Amino acid sequence: MNSALLVIDVQRGLCEGKYATFDADGVIRRINSVAAKARAAGVPVIFIQHESTDGVLALGSEGWQLARGLEALEGDLYLRKQATDSFHKTELHALLQSLGVTQLVICGMQSEFCVDTTTRRALALGYPVVLVTDGHTTLDNGILTAEQISKHHTLTLSHIESFGPRVQPIAASEVAFEA
Repeated sequence: MNSALLVIDVQRGLCEGKYATFDADGVIRRINSVAAKARAAGVPVIFIQHESTDGVLALGSEGWQLARGLEALEGDLYLRKQATDSFHKTELHALLQSLGVTQLVICGMQSEFCVDTTTRRALALGYPVVLVTDGHTTLDNGILTAEQISKHHTLTLSHIESFGPRVQPIAASEVAFEA
């Protein structure tokens, strides 16, 4: 299968300050390691940035920028979105089709919002997904810790069968791409 790596919403506004996600620095290091493996195998790396008209992720603001420490390189691809679903009203599906992508590797922020919704939409569109288990994170929500939320969503997504394609949960150190 031809893969692509989606790095969702790893932006300063979700890695620093008031809305800093759990273990953001560790997640960024693990995403960088997966991205390096993808590039070495010739797999496209696609950085997806959420944008809003105001707030911490306002287009062009400091918070909207990719996170410090995230290794985005020339030759990587970039996409902006305005919904929790990275496919909604974007060119993502068309881009993946033009690249011949048949499987996705997904990581990023936030587990219960953009990572979850994009993963479900990918399945609905026919893409099997490798979910990087230690490559997505979120914030505590007052009921559950961020770590619990991320683990819950990994487990829930890996049990979805109704779309046909499945989610395979794999730790960053175990993710492999065929060259």
